[in-house]
Amino acid sequence: MQVLKTGLPGIVIIEPARFGDDRGFFSESWNRRRMAEAGLDIDFVQDNHSLSRQAGTLRGLHFQSPPHAQAKLVRCGRGALFDVAVDIRHGSPTYGQWTGVELSFENGRQLFVPEGFLHGFVTRQPETEVIYKCSDYYAPDCDGAVRFDDPELGIDWGLDGDPVLSDKDAAAPRLRDLPAYFTWEG
Repeated sequence: MQVLKTGLPGIVIIEPARFGDDRGFFSESWNRRRMAEAGLDIDFVQDNHSLSRQAGTLRGLHFQSPPHAQAKLVRCGRGALFDVAVDIRHGSPTYGQWTGVELSFENGRQLFVPEGFLHGFVTRQPETEVIYKCSDYYAPDCDGAVRFDDPELGIDWGLDGDPVLSDKDAAAPRLRDLPAYFTWEG
């Protein structure tokens, strides 16, 4: 397993080893001990699995506020997506900055997104499945979102046209209209 740093402290790309032969491959997608050795000692309590039927489906940018904030470990079970994390920890030197990575069934990469970050993705292929672990249970009263196309964030989603959005995501507020749910503790 390789752990690769990104431009945002705390956000890492994980590349699990794949062992293949003519039958296919085997890969260990989560191992608590190995992750703890890599500095990711997280107690995940919930797994989520989503299917997006169309390429260009955009889900996000989502978060859960305290007391039910979530860290996530995201991977692609089928297809391909562009996965994005945005720092929303007030006082952070990287507040409002984003990083993105291509996750696909083929490359087997995973993205770790700690608490205090927005998370979203856009699918690159039809029938894309996203599987992710969460460090806290879903709490509807703590559920929040920020517009994917907030001009202050300037995220390049690599879209060729309009994305497929939920009503919730289409109506999400801009980052500047969000209360300070998270504070950087440098």
